[in-house]
Amino acid sequence: MAAPMLLPGLGRLFEMPAALVHVSRAYSKPQAFTEVLQLPKRQLTKFVFPLQELQRHLLSDSTSDLHLKTFDPSLEDLARAEGFFTATAGNRIEYLSSAVRLDHAPDLPRPEVCFIGRSNVGKSSLIKALFSLAPEVEVRVSKKPGHTKKMNFFKVGRYFTLVDMPGYGYRAPEDFVDMVETYLKERKNLMRTFLLVDSVVGIQKADSIAIEMCEELALPYVMVLTKIDKSSTGHLLKQVLQIQKFVNTKTQGCFPQLFPVSAVTYSGIHLLRCFIANITGHLKT
Repeated sequence: MAAPMLLPGLGRLFEMPAALVHVSRAYSKPQAFTEVLQLPKRQLTKFVFPLQELQRHLLSDSTSDLHLKTFDPSLEDLARAEGFFTATAGNRIEYLSSAVRLDHAPDLPRPEVCFIGRSNVGKSSLIKALFSLAPEVEVRVSKKPGHTKKMNFFKVGRYFTLVDMPGYGYRAPEDFVDMVETYLKERKNLMRTFLLVDSVVGIQKADSIAIEMCEELALPYVMVLTKIDKSSTGHLLKQVLQIQKFVNTKTQGCFPQLFPVSAVTYSGIHLLRCFIANITGHLKT
């Protein structure tokens, strides 16, 4: 694959602070989608479809390198997806239990999705952002890497279960491989694995091992790029293109479209919620 061509002048974006090239901190709080729809079109695109916003900085003959619209929901679909993540009397969203072994995990008939990633990738912070419309749900977030030591199960109404897996790499639980590989291999209602990669540093050695595990187990998985508020647009675009090339050429089970997100600005969170609702069979786009 030829190196994508960048628009002239993009170089200066490598120098600009992230706060100037990403969604304004004024939007760094949970927002109902009805509020998001009031944003100017450019800001709405940046906030809801960050990958499409990055496309603007590529020459037209290079945009084919990015899978921008493999999953392309309408704004109406995105609004409907919010309902699954909004806690109400009839839609309880809650922490269920934790487990260190699969036979200790709750036996639930509903579809399940799990989130895995390297220690300090921002996994718990992302899950907390996904559950921002259910503020009573306690998702523990720590500044110390490796805080999550067990598989934590969260019930999302009657629709699906979300599982926060222990981080791999630094301070991973001693039985991490047995715990996680057994779960991924044998959990019959697991619909999709979300593999988180730090967009600031890209795919690391520990990530490559996790990717190999997903590929060997023939798991359908998705790559989510975290912390997109931490980089300039130029650096983020460089990382996105490198990771997209890796997905295009080195994987078979990975969903082709990347999902860049920020748990700080909430950029990309609405799209990720909609994708989860879709792959668990509750929202047809």
